[in-house]
Amino acid sequence: MSDKAALLFGVHAHQPAGNFPEVFEQAHARCYRPFIRVLHAYPEFRFALHMSGPLIEYLWTRHPEDMSLLAQMSRRGQVEWFGAGDFEPVLAAIPQRDRIGQLLALSDRIEQRVGQRPEGAWLTERVWESSVVPALVQAGIRYAVVDDYHFFCTGRSAAELRGYFSTEEDGQRLDLFPISEQLRYRIPFAPAADALSGLEALAGPGEAAVYFDDIEKFGIWPETWQWVYEKRWLAEFIERVLASGRLRPETFRAFHARTASRGIVYLPSASYVEMNEWTLPAEPAQRYAALVQAERAAASYDAHKAFLRGGIWRNFLSRYPEANWMHKRMLGLSQRVAAAGQVDRTQLLRRLYAAQANDAYWHGLFGGIYLPHLRRSVWRNLLELEAQLDTLAPRPPLARGDCDLDGVEELFLTGAALQAVIRLDGEAALHELSSYRLAQNFGDTLRRQREHYHARALRGADAPPQSGGIASAHERFSLKHVIGPADLEPDPRGRTLFRDTLCAPGSAPVGLCNYQLVATAGDGATFAAPAAQITKAIALRGAALEVTW
Repeated sequence: MSDKAALLFGVHAHQPAGNFPEVFEQAHARCYRPFIRVLHAYPEFRFALHMSGPLIEYLWTRHPEDMSLLAQMSRRGQVEWFGAGDFEPVLAAIPQRDRIGQLLALSDRIEQRVGQRPEGAWLTERVWESSVVPALVQAGIRYAVVDDYHFFCTGRSAAELRGYFSTEEDGQRLDLFPISEQLRYRIPFAPAADALSGLEALAGPGEAAVYFDDIEKFGIWPETWQWVYEKRWLAEFIERVLASGRLRPETFRAFHARTASRGIVYLPSASYVEMNEWTLPAEPAQRYAALVQAERAAASYDAHKAFLRGGIWRNFLSRYPEANWMHKRMLGLSQRVAAAGQVDRTQLLRRLYAAQANDAYWHGLFGGIYLPHLRRSVWRNLLELEAQLDTLAPRPPLARGDCDLDGVEELFLTGAALQAVIRLDGEAALHELSSYRLAQNFGDTLRRQREHYHARALRGADAPPQSGGIASAHERFSLKHVIGPADLEPDPRGRTLFRDTLCAPGSAPVGLCNYQLVATAGDGATFAAPAAQITKAIALRGAALEVTW
């Protein structure tokens, strides 16, 4: 086996819980089905697959013929299944008990469906923090894949990254495979012959070239369906790999079993290199992008990339207060589930895990938190979970605390039908108004913020660079309609319910922001704005919210 280099090829498939059914169907028709069928025709091409739990169940229910092909490929040893959190959470952003539970849930699902229990793990958005190691190990995971960028940040060179390394946390060992960024940008966008040349140059006999990236690049990204399937890029690539005298496709499990670790590493908190920019507020992100561009222009970027650090994934929770509010509400409910005592937790955990799906908590190349149906999926699961927990352990009708850790307390008014949350920031406005019967938060809105790409939007669409292949989505910038400065004007304050504005004749509207809490009762609170001589009361009356001035 050591006469050739190993190609460790993996793909990650995911659709967010709460996404539209037509999106699932289009993704299946343009990507999942043709990919599976092409790979099925080449039994000697070994590869790894991670598929999130909701997508597995959707495809097994709606398209069992394709999933049965995957099961057959699993039985013949062609495909190695990778684990992860069942609903695709960022493991670093959820409690330890939920990390283990989510990992075990997906491993159980995969074992039940195809008879294979994962030893490897995909990390959502490849977000690495060393704190996730114990949960992975305790869930039966022996190795994971992360970006080569993580290793570069420790001083490792590309020439060293031709196998796997070991790390530990609290004495628990996990092995790590470095994913090649070079391959991520080349596959499947470069011609198949060029992609193969890049692979063969990466590793020698006994070493490994590692690719693991989104399967959606094979059919869903712009132009890729025609390129990958109509023009036979995928079939040609596989045939070239199988005919190569220098490469042999192999599973991660087989390579891991027959080779030794290349040493110990301790990686910094990081994700893929693009996340450095996305997690930053607009102005710092633009400065970071300008710095990267200057390094590229000076032909020094590759040498200095590891030292050009931006933000980490958790920055999204401080950038977007709405994401932070969802996240901290989720953490509170996780604590209540853990304290629920001797009850059947099946439905409790399913709703909790669904609310931990990463997609609505951030924003990068795709819509993320800006997509209301993804946020509403999180809120639906949070509120259904909260209502179920309230039947087990009712809460008091009024509570006060700083739930989102932003230094401003909130007042929770809770009834059987509704919950109203008032931030004690002087506005006497509703930060959240949730209906348990509808599982709907009517305060689920999003404040308009400046984003790092807004300046680019004002310049208009860019033509993708020309090459022998096709452009990656990272190299494209297009607009569905003309955007002007007024479209990008940020909101001066968060969007809340029942926020008051004084509109005096002949004067500009003035937002009231000096309300003081003067009294609370069992079902409500009273606020006063002395300068404006206004008193405002907010209360829950059965299944109704009552606001009076």
